[in-house]
Amino acid sequence: MGVRLTIAACMVSFVSSYSYTASTLPDIANEEFIKDCVHIHNKLRSEVNPTAGDMLYMTWDPALARIAKAWAKNCQFEHNFQLKPPHKLHPNFTSLGENIWTGSLSLFSVSSAVTNWYDEVQYYDFSTRKCTKVCGHYTQVVWADSYKVGCAVQFCSQVSGLPSFSNVAHFICNYGPPGNYPTWPYKKGATCSACPQNDKCLDNLCGYYSVVYPDWPITSRNRYTSLFLIVNSVLLILSVVITIWVKHKYPNLVLLD
Repeated sequence: MGVRLTIAACMVSFVSSYSYTASTLPDIANEEFIKDCVHIHNKLRSEVNPTAGDMLYMTWDPALARIAKAWAKNCQFEHNFQLKPPHKLHPNFTSLGENIWTGSLSLFSVSSAVTNWYDEVQYYDFSTRKCTKVCGHYTQVVWADSYKVGCAVQFCSQVSGLPSFSNVAHFICNYGPPGNYPTWPYKKGATCSACPQNDKCLDNLCGYYSVVYPDWPITSRNRYTSLFLIVNSVLLILSVVITIWVKHKYPNLVLLD
C-alpha cells in the first residue's frame, strides 16, 4: 500500500513564496488549498518519464481530506493504521494510500511538499521497478489508478517520533484507490493511448469521467458497468410506471400471445 513519510525540516531547495504561521495554515475547505493540491498532482502525473498511457486525472475528495485532517491532528510521524482492512474509513474504497511530509512552517507549501515526494523519481528505475533509495512517495503520486486525493496540513508544536522537531507543518495526503509498489505504477505508452474506450484526454491524462462525474467510485474496470446499471435501473422504473398507467387507462385491456 502506498504509505510513506518524509522529513523536510532541513530542506532548502524548495522555499515557499508565502511563509505560513500556525494560525494561517489552510483548512481542508480552503479553495486555494484544494486547487493547489489537485493541480500539482495532475501536473506531475502528466509529466512522467517514460510517458503514461493510462494515467487518470485526479480530483478532490472531501472524505479523504477529512481522514487526512483527523490523523494529522494526532501530530504523529507514523501512518494511519486504519487505512486498510478490516477498517474501512471511506465509503468507496476498501483501503487508502497515504503520503506524509513534515517540515518547518517557512518551508511548507503544497507544491514544495508534493514535488518533494515526486523527486524520488531519481531513485526509481521504471524498467526494473527497483528503488536505490526511498521512492514510495513518488510511486503513489504517479499511481495511474489513484484518481482521488484529499489532503490536510496541521500545525504541530511537537511531533511524536521526531523529538528534536518543533513548530512544524504536518502535511498528509490520502489517495483512493491506493498505490501498491513494487508493481509498475502506470502503463508505459503515448499519453492517453490506454484510456478506457470513449474516455477523453485532459491535460495528457485520462480525465473525462473523473471530471464530469467527480463523486462516482469509478475505476477503469467498472465505469461502464456502473453506467449500464444506472441506465438499466431508470428504464426498469419507467417500464413499471408505464405498465401501471396503461392498466389504469385501459382496465379491460387483454394481451394475447
